Amino acid sequence: MAKDKKTPSDVSKMIKDREVKLVDFKFTDLPGTWQHFTTTLTEYNEDIFTDGLGFDGSSIRGWKVINASDMLVVPDPATAWIDIFNAEPTLSLICTIVDPITREPYDRDPRGLAEKA
Repeated sequence: MAKDKKTPSDVSKMIKDREVKLVDFKFTDLPGTWQHFTTTLTEYNEDIFTDGLGFDGSSIRGWKVINASDMLVVPDPATAWIDIFNAEPTLSLICTIVDPITREPYDRDPRGLAEKA
């Protein structure tokens, strides 16, 4: 039996119910290596599921040069889970990478490529 798909409000409830302190945004680079960054809850609100959260794409090998490196991670609420292996309660989200200007999926993001297919 398939699990129900989580919505942004479900994720917010999960954060409250599990007393989450940190949010980990995960994605893969083109070779398939997991990349991530972690923020405190001050960066979280339900708008990130549509607006995304900015990060520097030049830190990912083979992606962007430093002078054109602004990118967005757009988390998928259906992928939300609590990572029980961290010292602090941490919400993990798998994200799609998008261009902040065009809002198109980035052509070197494997998840974005799969969504286009």
